[in-house]
Amino acid sequence: PDQWKKMGVLAIEMEAAGLYMNAARYGKRALCICTISDHVLTGEETTSEERQTAFTTMMKVALDTAVAMENK
Repeated sequence: PDQWKKMGVLAIEMEAAGLYMNAARYGKRALCICTISDHVLTGEETTSEERQTAFTTMMKVALDTAVAMENK
């Protein structure tokens, strides 16, 4: 984490690369929306309950975007 901090890295995400590669492979469109849940530099974390209940705005944006993409 200290090296990441020196490089200006603010977040880490693992699944989007696989999502985009699979979409490209099959000629599909893909979109990733990320919400930060844990801070790798400070150790601050959200609980599983917080992740289930506090990210509703992100979920709504994701679902609205998916519907909008489907209609294009």
